[in-house]
Amino acid sequence: MHSGTETNAEAGPGGAAEDRPGEQPETAAAAPAGTSGVPARDAEARAAARPERGRPEAASRPEEGRPGRMRRLARLARREAPRSAVAAVCGLALGLAFPPYGLWPLSVVSVAALSLLTHGRTARQGAWTGFAMALPFFVLLLKWLHVVGWDATVGLSVLQALYFLPLGAGLALISRLPLPWLRPLWAACLWIAEEWARGRVPFGGFTWGRLAFANTGSPYTPLAALGGAPLVSFAVALTGTLLAAAALALYALRGGAPRPRGALLAGGSVAVAAAVTVAGFAVPIPTAADDSVDIAIVQGNVQQPGMDFLGRPMKILNNHVDATLDLAKDVKAGRIKKPDLVIWPENASDLDPFEYREAYARIDEAVKAINVPVLVGALVDHPTKPGYVLNQGIVWDPRSGPGASYTKQHPVPFGEYVPFREQLSKFITRFKRVPRDFYPGDHTGVLKVGPARLGDVICFEVAYDGIVRDTVNAGARMIVVQTNNATYGRTGQPEQQLAMSRLRAIEHGRAVVTAATSGISAVVAPDGTIEQRTKEFTQDVLTARIPLRDGTTVADRVGATPEWVLAMVGVLSCAAAIMIGRRGRTDEKGQ
Repeated sequence: MHSGTETNAEAGPGGAAEDRPGEQPETAAAAPAGTSGVPARDAEARAAARPERGRPEAASRPEEGRPGRMRRLARLARREAPRSAVAAVCGLALGLAFPPYGLWPLSVVSVAALSLLTHGRTARQGAWTGFAMALPFFVLLLKWLHVVGWDATVGLSVLQALYFLPLGAGLALISRLPLPWLRPLWAACLWIAEEWARGRVPFGGFTWGRLAFANTGSPYTPLAALGGAPLVSFAVALTGTLLAAAALALYALRGGAPRPRGALLAGGSVAVAAAVTVAGFAVPIPTAADDSVDIAIVQGNVQQPGMDFLGRPMKILNNHVDATLDLAKDVKAGRIKKPDLVIWPENASDLDPFEYREAYARIDEAVKAINVPVLVGALVDHPTKPGYVLNQGIVWDPRSGPGASYTKQHPVPFGEYVPFREQLSKFITRFKRVPRDFYPGDHTGVLKVGPARLGDVICFEVAYDGIVRDTVNAGARMIVVQTNNATYGRTGQPEQQLAMSRLRAIEHGRAVVTAATSGISAVVAPDGTIEQRTKEFTQDVLTARIPLRDGTTVADRVGATPEWVLAMVGVLSCAAAIMIGRRGRTDEKGQ
């Protein structure tokens, strides 16, 4: 794992302390002949001896001792290859921490490994190490996108891995700050800063791969009730960086005289890491119900998995109608208790019911048969903007028909709309498979469905803190996730999304009901326990009594404040490292 010349014992197993914070590796060139130690006889001789500034080739000739750029890059690649390989393995380990694998302890190990690999490195070296870890991580995490194309998987993975460039650089910079017992705190805050930025830009961000989403069934999970997903990510990152600090302190003690200070740092880091790990057990999870409601979730299934899951028109709608009619027969026969409401998934109607009379009639038939309100997922043409479509959850009453609705607020870029469509479609013909852009909604999904006031979020929206939190704070007593995962069935993506539902249940103290066209539909209790779930690509109906709650958690009340504060601490620690590095160089020049 070592590369370069080690000059600092504190660098430890992570690498050499080759430069001060913010410095770049030196690439000093040899002085031109005749300009050092020998006085020139006249101005003409001095002019002949000077390097030719206007001629680039003069500055890159091998005989002058300055290697070409490609040669420097090749040398850098050879020197960094072992470290990059280790970083890539750690990235794969981080991917295994997430569903469908669910080996959450690897998230802690991977954080610790990146801290060790960037310790004592230059900012540029740290940035590369961060990228080398992130790219295989995201490829493994997002491999479900291969259904669209492996180029989509790799392209999105590269984009997400770019956010690890400043993370790796920042970890390298702060590894040389004074007060070594505070470095784990600053490093953990940098992880939150990375997640903060990646979850917001571009196009509203992409939150897949947050440390919290790998820890929806770990000792850290209850912390979501206090500070949401950011606090869970922070606890995981802090544990990892503390373990890295302990490893560095122990490495510095090897084979020498006893150093009480180093031993204290190692022991203290392990103790604090253990305390952070078990802290979640002390967090109360509110689960007491203020009321309850009986629901049924209809999973109608699709004709086939993959990009062409729709099949022939009306197929998916008929599947959900038929399953609901069978439910009505079971209720009438007394085999199943009549629910208070029924939930259909996203895209349960593959045709706009307001444009196609047959679709409207079939939905109305099913709703009247079960004789309770049904939350219907449907794609609806925008009433005033031709060419746009709305992804909606519609409350369909057996007497009054369609009523209140919720429109998805965060359409998926390049999946539900194409940014820069006119320009990009000339080069990427696959975008023609998204013929119309989805138009975003402008309000939360709090809907009165029968006796329940539920909060509707649609598909990927469950991954965004603000959308779910705003829905709960607007009065939702339970959370419903309408989703259509048919494109990504049997790829691990439905498991990843279900894990997010578990975290949201604890974060907001609400039961979470997931209704999927092809699976996984599930019922998650307010404590994050999965009480029921369906298999993928089967037609099924789940019935359950759902607790309704009015109280809010600390996470609901503090909102995004913890994330902003932690991210700001991380950014300021990097700024401090840069300033201290510059001051040190200025002092050296003064001497």
